[in-house]
Amino acid sequence: MYFILSSPLRMFYYPPPYPCMMKKIGFLLNPYAGMGGRVGLKGTDGVVEEAIKRGATPVSPGRAKEAIMAFKKEIGRGGEEFLILTCSSPMGENVLESTLPGSYRVVLEVGEKTEAEDTRRAAKTFVEGEVDLILFCGGDGTARDIFEAIDARVPMLGIPAGVKMHSGVFAVNPRAAGRLLAMFLKGEVETAPVEIVDLDEEEYRRGGWVIRTFGEVVGLRESTLIQSTKELQSLEGEREALGGIADYLEELMERDGDVLYILGPGSTLKRVAERIGVEKTLLGVDALYGGRAVGRDLSESDILRLLEKYPRAKVVLSPIGGQGFFLGRGNQQISPEVIRRVGVENIVVVSTPGKLLRTPLLRVDTGDPDLDREIVKRGYVRVITGYRRERMVSLSGV
Repeated sequence: MYFILSSPLRMFYYPPPYPCMMKKIGFLLNPYAGMGGRVGLKGTDGVVEEAIKRGATPVSPGRAKEAIMAFKKEIGRGGEEFLILTCSSPMGENVLESTLPGSYRVVLEVGEKTEAEDTRRAAKTFVEGEVDLILFCGGDGTARDIFEAIDARVPMLGIPAGVKMHSGVFAVNPRAAGRLLAMFLKGEVETAPVEIVDLDEEEYRRGGWVIRTFGEVVGLRESTLIQSTKELQSLEGEREALGGIADYLEELMERDGDVLYILGPGSTLKRVAERIGVEKTLLGVDALYGGRAVGRDLSESDILRLLEKYPRAKVVLSPIGGQGFFLGRGNQQISPEVIRRVGVENIVVVSTPGKLLRTPLLRVDTGDPDLDREIVKRGYVRVITGYRRERMVSLSGV
């Protein structure tokens, strides 16, 4: 018996997982994924050296360990047999040796300094090794490299570690990825066609938004643990709501007086800032104090320096449409340390009613599980949707 998955581009076949059979998983991580986020580079494609020069540190090994430890906890209850095929040292071996020693085999040797071609070679090697699924840790660029190497021959599951992740192969956070991998081995989750999309990072760093769909792969179908692709929408029909949000925020800023306002990225907040009369970067983090700009396109360290000068602060964010993330996707400059300095109670979320209608749950993935739990345990977040209009929206605890 086989599932038949069809799309306008192709028709492909993939056998369903059988719990009684030994499974083979291909595992790789992109050691540089996500490093550009906190230093304000909005990605690492082509700028790894610049990210390191700015003080960026690796993100993906920690995210991968978090996922594997969650998987280890889940799989320990069932006793399923599995073997993980991986790459040497920085692309997988180091993480598995510290989390699942004896459960993996290195099938590809790579150097200490890796490139996209190593990801493509690894994916091809995994397919030749007849893996049942490829688990990877990275962002949309890593997903695209795997897709370009193997097309849709093997299901993919992503541990989110990049600056931006819009493809439909990613779990909502590393813990969810570990749970999904265990479910796959137990035959408790279905496969489905999903899109691989990626942004042009050079244009993105200049403030532009050029997104391209590269094709379909086989992903996992699960309603709460897998993120949806970003919903691209026009705000033209919601000008009145945006104007109301801007007027309300301006009123709050005037009332607060000596409070630093840190504005996250996105078209919603850019348009809000424009209504207030302040120029704002589209995809960067900016800061206002006393109605004037005091910082543009800020890195984490820039924000922390501002907080030394202006200790009273609020962070204003808008969720990604469809996905619901308002922390941890595209705004890593607003790091766990920044949030702790500001205070969870001083996070302000804004959204047009139309975006909220298509985004029923809000999510966070800061990279700090303790902080995520602290935010989520509040249960709801107050969202400004217009002039003196607010809604309480549920937070997802996945």
